[in-house]
Amino acid sequence: RNWLFSGSFAAAERSAVVLSIIETCKLCGVDAEAYMADVTERIQNDWPASRWDELMPWNWVRRQAMQLSLAA
Repeated sequence: RNWLFSGSFAAAERSAVVLSIIETCKLCGVDAEAYMADVTERIQNDWPASRWDELMPWNWVRRQAMQLSLAA
């Protein structure tokens, strides 16, 4: 319930976005912290907009898991 005391409307909107991502990750069985760290890094490294669907929690695969499957 801390989101009720965000301080401003903009802060409440940001809180809602982050909490939505966390809950979606939970529903998909994804570690939210690892997901957000990895997706943030990928976007910073010029991830192509045409492949953003791969970054959705229901499609996301950690880079390490992808590398392991490619090496096998």
